[in-house]
Amino acid sequence: MYAVIKTGGKQYKVSPGDVIIVEKLLGDTGAKIKLDQVLMVGEGDNKLEVGTPMVGSAVVNCEVMDQSRADKVIVFKKKRRQGYKRKHGHRQDQTVLRVLDINGKGAVKSPVAKKASQKKAADSSESSGAKAAPAKAKAAPAKAKAAPAKAKAAPAKAKAAPAKAKAKVTTPKSDNTNDSNKEK
Repeated sequence: MYAVIKTGGKQYKVSPGDVIIVEKLLGDTGAKIKLDQVLMVGEGDNKLEVGTPMVGSAVVNCEVMDQSRADKVIVFKKKRRQGYKRKHGHRQDQTVLRVLDINGKGAVKSPVAKKASQKKAADSSESSGAKAAPAKAKAAPAKAKAAPAKAKAAPAKAKAAPAKAKAKVTTPKSDNTNDSNKEK
């Protein structure tokens, strides 16, 4: 199942589970948004519904994953031989959306719900106390392995210091032709 939606003056072809980047929409991270400007809904090749201009009953449910800004675009203006140059940068606000379902069909489980179920499972395992102790035991050897790496890095710095001492110092040579003319 797929749909063609219109948002921010642009059109996007989306399917459940897709992640799209659109112009900025209001909503915090994790909020649900309904996009009701659906131009076309299709299910395979045999069932296609095209709106005139919108499909009246169609809705695309999305979840806000992130509110961010696009990469910087440099705007540079110049008029040659006039001494006119202007340089500006622009970063467009954007919203990252995950399409959950179209008209309630093809639902995708949101990552927020997955995290909540994982937290519940972690809480139940901590109450038993069996898995909490091995996690701490694994963390200690990792710190022990990091210490020898620092010890190996120290001799490399000691070797680099004598190399600086061996640097040859040169002085600029004076121009002898000018000096000999002054003496005569």
